[in-house]
Amino acid sequence: MILLNGKKLSEEILRDIKKEVEIRRLKLKLAVIQIGENQVSSAFIGQKEKACQRVGINFELFNFSPEIGLSDLKSKIKKIAANYLNSGIIIQLPLPKKFITEELLNLIPEEKDADVLSGKSLGKFYQGTLSVLPPTVQGILGLLRKYKISLQGKDIVILGAGRLVGFPLALQLLKEKATVSVLNEFSKDTPSFTKKADILISAVGKPNLIKGDMVKKGAIVIDAGNSIEKGRSSGDVDFQSVSGKASYITPVPGGVGPMTVACLLENLVKLNK
Repeated sequence: MILLNGKKLSEEILRDIKKEVEIRRLKLKLAVIQIGENQVSSAFIGQKEKACQRVGINFELFNFSPEIGLSDLKSKIKKIAANYLNSGIIIQLPLPKKFITEELLNLIPEEKDADVLSGKSLGKFYQGTLSVLPPTVQGILGLLRKYKISLQGKDIVILGAGRLVGFPLALQLLKEKATVSVLNEFSKDTPSFTKKADILISAVGKPNLIKGDMVKKGAIVIDAGNSIEKGRSSGDVDFQSVSGKASYITPVPGGVGPMTVACLLENLVKLNK
């Protein structure tokens, strides 16, 4: 079993970003908008802030109460987006249920959408005309390429069809000529799919969802789930039982998470060229 070391590869990406920022004397700033409190979201925001500090990119967090009205919130987001000092803008998900996610994400200008979540950016991504990929998609592809894992012709099963990971990842993997199955909470007999997967990717956010008996021997397992359990970051995969059967596996933490953060900042630099 080989660990897919996202932490190590992300540090290489961050070093390259830092060099480019210094050589080109870039003045970049990442603005992150958070509505309410969420333990997992706050942890990710902290990672983004630390990464920005490492590479010389300014960072600012705009935290709004979940009680804020829609009109007021939209006005504040538009003001943040219009500020030329904010090179990239992120609305941290998930949002309180009273808000329509797409309505707020669509306020982010395409040229500042490093997360690739607005309708316009996603539309171009689906068409294959966007200059960047969603950060988690790019992070997972980057890990697989680093370890020379081919995607063409592979049977890939994705658990979770969310807009952050599962949905855009499925589309990109189809472009890579893989055979892709996407499972959701209504899928029947999930193990019958997972046991056949050459590459199994889970992005649900449910600790220990994937057990060893759900994975075929020699499978490649990518854990893109994240939750907080007993104060610690936890993935979807029961690492102890699955690692004995997998040929490659991502750890949590240290796998997909740091790659997502590094690729986000990579997007920020690309969008500002």
